[in-house]
Amino acid sequence: MRIAPLPEDFLERARVRGLDDQGQPVRRLTAAGGEPCRDVLRRARPGEQLILASFCPFEQAGPYREFGPVFLLAGASDEPVARDERPLGQPGYLGADYVIRAYGRSGDIIEAERVSTPEGPARIAGLLERPEVAWVDARFPLMACFACRIVR
Repeated sequence: MRIAPLPEDFLERARVRGLDDQGQPVRRLTAAGGEPCRDVLRRARPGEQLILASFCPFEQAGPYREFGPVFLLAGASDEPVARDERPLGQPGYLGADYVIRAYGRSGDIIEAERVSTPEGPARIAGLLERPEVAWVDARFPLMACFACRIVR
């Protein structure tokens, strides 16, 4: 399993043109520290320049398609990003627990649950073994904001 990066066209549109997935202007801000940066899968450091934008992780239309806020670094970064299970099993990015939602190819939710961070990778791997599951999204539990998409 691997964590899919945010789409390059979204990152370019937000950073260069200043527009989000709903065509509205992004917000540029200075990090207080701790904001979850979706592009580098880590928490922001105090003073970093960020963008807050509306993002839709879904490509197809349907009742579960939704838009939500995401933080990303204001400029592209060349720092290494762990796209394996490390961000899913360590409390730094996601915290102590998070919500996982398994989706079918049609974009419908097949199963959802709240998992502790240490048990998350095993639960996600188990869901991805099921043929009817196309991907799994991880979400922050309190605000239900999109954290990342996990694919085979």
